[in-house]
Amino acid sequence: MTAIPHEHGHAHHYTTTGLDHRKIAIWAFIGSECLFFGSLISTYLIYKGRSVVGPFPHEAWTNPSTGQTFPAILDIPVTSASTFVLLMSSLFMVLAHASVVRGDRKYSKIWLAATALAGATFLGFQAFEFTSFVHEGLTPRTNLFGSSFFILTGFHGAHVTAGVIWLITLLFIDFRRGLRPADAINVDLCALYWHFVDVVWIAIFTLIYLIQ
Repeated sequence: MTAIPHEHGHAHHYTTTGLDHRKIAIWAFIGSECLFFGSLISTYLIYKGRSVVGPFPHEAWTNPSTGQTFPAILDIPVTSASTFVLLMSSLFMVLAHASVVRGDRKYSKIWLAATALAGATFLGFQAFEFTSFVHEGLTPRTNLFGSSFFILTGFHGAHVTAGVIWLITLLFIDFRRGLRPADAINVDLCALYWHFVDVVWIAIFTLIYLIQ
């Protein structure tokens, strides 16, 4: 690994691959996260359709204690809206990184704030969905669907929360001293993580909400 002086006095440390060691680290982390989410998604697929009691994701069900019939518990329009917000946040993240690269401090703040706000909005949708499910009788203890659903989407929500905190930290730094082109690598690392979280959600949304 060698250190190459930067024109502003900063040294960039590159590995034998020619990439910054921090980018290698984030890619290694993302690789481990792929295995983590792969195991959670596999568990969901293994138990899919094996619940013996409701609520069910795509089927109407009757509460045995009250005799009341409920529709399928998944609200696809609401989740589609939250998915759109999260996907748009990836575009905002790209624009934020581009603004930092060209030294545009005004728009770097705007797009970082927009990305964090979109992530927080997605979390708000998820909190609303979880609360609605609990009121309708679905908890992690209710059936196999409830257990696998809450664990999978809950861990994804935790990753989104970590990403929002990371974005707010970058935004704080931008307001305090400004993010310069030399800081673009730090925004790039956050962007890689954020895009990964978005891609994982596309897989989760497709497998849980769209495929019956």
